[in-house]
Amino acid sequence: MIPQDTQTVYEVFASACQKHGKRPILNVLSETASVYGIEAGEITYAQAMDRVEAWANAFADAGYDSGMRVALLLENRPDFFLIWLALNKIGASVVPVNPDLRAAELEYLIGHAEPALIITVQTRIGELQAAADTAGVDVQAIAIGDAVPAPRADAVVAASADHDFDRETAVLYTSGTTGNPKGCVLANSYFLEVGRWYSTLDGIVSLTEDGERMITPLPIFHMNAMAYSFMAMITLGGCLTAVDRFHPRSWWQDVRDSKATCLHYLGVMPSMLMTAEPSPADRNHSVRFGFGAGVDPQLHAVFEERFGFPLTEAWAMTETGAGAVISNHTDNRVIGKAALGRAPDFLDILLADDDGNPVPEGQPGELLVRRKGGAPRLGFFSEYYKNPEATEEAWENGWFHTGDIVRQGEDGYFFFVDRKKNVIRRSGENIAAVEVESILMRHPEISAAAVAPVPDPIRGDEVFACLKVANPGEDKAQEIVTWALGQMAYYKVPGYIAFVEKLPLTATQKIQRAELKTMAAALLADTGTYNTTKLKKRQVA
Repeated sequence: MIPQDTQTVYEVFASACQKHGKRPILNVLSETASVYGIEAGEITYAQAMDRVEAWANAFADAGYDSGMRVALLLENRPDFFLIWLALNKIGASVVPVNPDLRAAELEYLIGHAEPALIITVQTRIGELQAAADTAGVDVQAIAIGDAVPAPRADAVVAASADHDFDRETAVLYTSGTTGNPKGCVLANSYFLEVGRWYSTLDGIVSLTEDGERMITPLPIFHMNAMAYSFMAMITLGGCLTAVDRFHPRSWWQDVRDSKATCLHYLGVMPSMLMTAEPSPADRNHSVRFGFGAGVDPQLHAVFEERFGFPLTEAWAMTETGAGAVISNHTDNRVIGKAALGRAPDFLDILLADDDGNPVPEGQPGELLVRRKGGAPRLGFFSEYYKNPEATEEAWENGWFHTGDIVRQGEDGYFFFVDRKKNVIRRSGENIAAVEVESILMRHPEISAAAVAPVPDPIRGDEVFACLKVANPGEDKAQEIVTWALGQMAYYKVPGYIAFVEKLPLTATQKIQRAELKTMAAALLADTGTYNTTKLKKRQVA
């Protein structure tokens, strides 16, 4: 348990080092090490402390201080956590960067976050430096192992705080629902509340201080791995294995090699794992539970029966952290019905209609949440950086508006229904249609663009683009996708392209989203629609 007077993430880590110095904190599997070209094996708490102190001294000696940010594009390398802890110690903050982002997205993120320094892998230095130069931010991009340069001028950009507890420690960018990604400012309090919540959970997700080992394939630049996985482990003196990504064919061997007692997942993972032929080795592991979201209800029970451990479904957002989290973790949990769990004692929940009024009992409504007591925003994000209007809109009338449609059953369980907001959710990634449209419109031959989700049996949603061009055809569709792969993360690129004469627009020339979604669904089976999903692959630097 994290003491109530703890102020920073670094203090949690330092406490764990004192208690468990010889235990491993991080573990790198051989496959991940080979992908990244780093050393495989475990890093103990004591070894991690030595490296954290070295980084902290290097930053302090170079002039880094509270209020500055360092952008990190390090994929799922263990150095991410060590650098974050070092910066947290000196009062600085990190901006995790999705390695799948490309030119236009990187330019926006760097220009918006205004980091004092960018640390990345050697192969991405040129790309990030070019993005910073285009964005007009005089910041240097370096690789691990390079000498830490002085921070750029006027590098103090984060708001000051009276207490370290409220001080910014990270800015995570989330696609949100409209336009460019929003920068969620997360304080030390955000991460400490996650550690407290996860480490004290009961039921089938009970963790101990006996040396838990967690494996996650989820990206570190997301709150799940960065907050939930890492904070749970350092709170209890456990070990985290972060693999480079989810490898379905070698997943169970990774689980066995990591000696995992628990794992994190997204809904696409159970679906893919169930396609493999059953094997006598399916239960040859030490996992007690999986923790995640989005498992196909029809696969929930059969997955647990086949692999021998429960999947705990939960709900949270980057904005809510553990300030508002609902988890289906009790022994009498509901299985196979997209159940999120019951409301925890610390949380106020309101299911509301479009006017903010409570919906009738049993009817679906937007999920509104806040902490009980005198601190309704405890554990939530601090603000959307440079966007106070969006922050206040999200907290309208004192409730955080999640944008998720949920219903509550007679037994008190909450069940996920749908998303109210205009978000395409592909393999766990939130994709803002407006952002994709704005980037597509940079293509010189596209005169109009509209993007909608269409169903995908494995990934949940796929991106469908209706485009207007002068010379449509299959070659043009492939050329546009190839171009788009250099402009945005591969998962945002259209998986289907239909060339149309006009888009469904309102009288004020805004896209009619509902009609567009219907239109995309109808065009999906049209012979004139081009399937470009096979072109959607991670770009190699």
